[in-house]
Amino acid sequence: MTETPARPDAQRGLEANGKTTAASQVYRRLRADILQGALEPSSKLRIDFLCARYRAGGSPVREALNRLSSEGFVDREDQRGFFVAPVSLKGLRELVKTRRWLEARALQEAIANRSNAWEEAIVLALHRLTRTVRFVDPETGEAPEAGRPAGTLAQNPAWESHHHAFHHALIASCGSSILLRYCEELRDRSDRYRLIAAASVYPRRNDRDEHRAIAEAALEGRSDEAVALLMAHYERTLGIIEGHFSAGG
Repeated sequence: MTETPARPDAQRGLEANGKTTAASQVYRRLRADILQGALEPSSKLRIDFLCARYRAGGSPVREALNRLSSEGFVDREDQRGFFVAPVSLKGLRELVKTRRWLEARALQEAIANRSNAWEEAIVLALHRLTRTVRFVDPETGEAPEAGRPAGTLAQNPAWESHHHAFHHALIASCGSSILLRYCEELRDRSDRYRLIAAASVYPRRNDRDEHRAIAEAALEGRSDEAVALLMAHYERTLGIIEGHFSAGG
C-alpha cells in the first residue's frame, strides 16, 4: 500500500474539519429522516443507499450511523449491518414515563431558580410557537385551508423548531446540565413517535392553549400546577399516538 505523503499541519486540520463536517451533515439529515418517518422503522440502512441519498462517502456515513446507534435511533446487528430502530407502544410508554419523571423534577427546579432571563425566554418561545402554524400545505408551505384532510398536510419544520425551544426554555434553569441532557435525549426519542403519528393530531388538539397554560403556571410560580399541566400534556400526546398505532398507522 502506498503511504500518503505527510502534509502541513494546517492542511491536515482542514481535512479533519472537512471530514467532521461531512459526517455531521449526514448525521443531521439521517437523524431527521428517521425522526420524521422518511426511513421506516426496522428498515435496513445500506451504506451504498445512504451514500447516494446524502451524496457522501462511506466513512462519513458510517460515522453518522455509529453516532445514531449510540443514541438509540439505529440498531447495529453483527453480520447484518445497520437498521432503523423499531418502534413499539411498549417502548413509547417507557419513554414517556421516564420523561415525565425527569421533566417534573427539572420544571420544579427551574421554577425554584426563576430569573428574569428564564421568564423572558419562556415568553419569547411561547410567542413564536403560538404564532406558527403546525401543519402546512406541502406544495406551498402555507397554512392549510379550513377542512383540509390531515393526510394531505405536512408538518411545519418551523413549528417543530419553536416547539423544541419552548419545552427547553421551561426547564433550562433547572441547574443541572446532566438532567437537561437526559431530558433532551428523551424528548428527541419520543418526538420520533410524535412525528410519525403527526397527521393523527390534526385538527383534534388545541396545543396552543395547552402550551400557554403550562407557561402561565410556570411564570407565576405555581409549581405543582405547572408540573401537573406538563404531565397531562405528555399523557395527552401519548394517548393520541397510542390511538394512531392501534389503528394500524
